[in-house]
Amino acid sequence: MSGHRLLTGKVVLATHNKGKLVEMRELMAPYGIELVSAGELGLPEPDETGYMFSENAAIKAVAATEASGLPALSDDSGLCIDALDGSPGLFSANWAGPGKDFKPAMARVLAEMAKRDATSPEQRRAHFVSALVIAWPDGHQELFEGRVHGRIVDQPRGTGGFGYNPIFQPDGHDQTFAEMSTTIKSGAAEALSHRARAFTLLAAACLRKPH
Repeated sequence: MSGHRLLTGKVVLATHNKGKLVEMRELMAPYGIELVSAGELGLPEPDETGYMFSENAAIKAVAATEASGLPALSDDSGLCIDALDGSPGLFSANWAGPGKDFKPAMARVLAEMAKRDATSPEQRRAHFVSALVIAWPDGHQELFEGRVHGRIVDQPRGTGGFGYNPIFQPDGHDQTFAEMSTTIKSGAAEALSHRARAFTLLAAACLRKPH
């Protein structure tokens, strides 16, 4: 991945996740990017066969740009829990099943932690990872990664966001991601969420605000 390239115009977000599309559209709004999702275009979801978040993000971005002929942006992210040896990790979405229902996935996390008697704050350490990849039709790619550390709370709290947000409390805060506003999580001043942190790096390298 050599020198940075400016991203402009219409871009495909390689996802069928409506929550992720909403969040990325908010982040992209100041830069004049028209973001359309792979789901909206009816593009198929490729098999995620990578061994790293960055590899799976690249697989999805390349598939979307090849199918659409447009630059494509993909996020592969997950929750890594120390007491579960890094799980669910790359399989964070798989734990939610084909219907992407994260309520049983969060229940599974809490049950697995209970089996291991992970009750103290130190035993409940976890972090979110987000790998953002932009792929252009000519094969050029760029990668940006963000992380946020915190702990798993005793039970889900809040209704905002999606995924595992209700059980993850970032360091230095007394609210879970699901209890926070999008402004707090994604605002440029703090860029608290893992995806917002990765996006801040991407924006500095590949985006420009219209004059």
